[in-house]
Amino acid sequence: MDIKQLKYLIALDQTKHFGQAATLCHITQPTLSMRIRRLEEELDLELISRSQRFEGFTEAGERILAWAKTVLAAHDGLQAEAANCRGQLVGSLRIGMVPLASQNPMQLIKPLSAKFPELRFQILSMTSEQIIDQLNRNQLDLGMCYVDQINTAYFDVIEMNSTDLGILYDSRFFDFAESEVLWESLNNIPLGLLSKGMHYRHSIDLSFGSKGLVPQTVIESNSTFHLIQAVTSGLCCAVMPLNSGLEELNEQLRIVPIEKAVVHSPLGLLKRKQEPYSAVTDQCFSEAKHLFNQ
Repeated sequence: MDIKQLKYLIALDQTKHFGQAATLCHITQPTLSMRIRRLEEELDLELISRSQRFEGFTEAGERILAWAKTVLAAHDGLQAEAANCRGQLVGSLRIGMVPLASQNPMQLIKPLSAKFPELRFQILSMTSEQIIDQLNRNQLDLGMCYVDQINTAYFDVIEMNSTDLGILYDSRFFDFAESEVLWESLNNIPLGLLSKGMHYRHSIDLSFGSKGLVPQTVIESNSTFHLIQAVTSGLCCAVMPLNSGLEELNEQLRIVPIEKAVVHSPLGLLKRKQEPYSAVTDQCFSEAKHLFNQ
């Protein structure tokens, strides 16, 4: 068994296609298939359900895949640690973020990129529960999520400012002349909202419900991108966090604060306390403390 075999297995999980996985790994499809077959023989397990095409992982394959991701993360961490010992900070910083966090991630990533030009970044959108799980599995380095139920015995936490809300709109289709809008004024406006069950959406529903209002929701999505597409098409407006930089995406987008509108769950940047974690994780978390305290 070697690291490359585990990389091939993970690439297959990412693409769900033997040919695309091979392309991703810069090898031929027969080579990828052969190396995974050898891994199966070595483990004496069938990992892949096969016919003419990839049909998924077996139950054993799913369990081995989870270990492969952990081993590869540890391998990458070892490489980054070795580089750190040579006075470099290289590798990839993996950050999980909840959708519609009030903190613009570029406020962290841009200064880190300027200070550590060899560093690369991965940003993944997921729920708070998924972020906690992947931090525990060492599949993420840092997580930006809601921390109201976080056990600080297991995580270092940098608390963020509260998330204030505004109404995002496209000035070609809507106009808000006031400097601050009331919840009542949004009751008859077509809205795009994050999917039900997510922290951010829960706070919005509480705000409407406390005033006896039922929003005119025309579209729901767990994707910020799709909500912004709906706004720029003129389909709706959207309740979004202030200071997240969304209104800077094009010159027609505007955002106006909503009166006394705050997400009730506090947001924080998390790092797992338990080792192993990489030198990249430790250094970037220290830089984040400095940046956010400013």
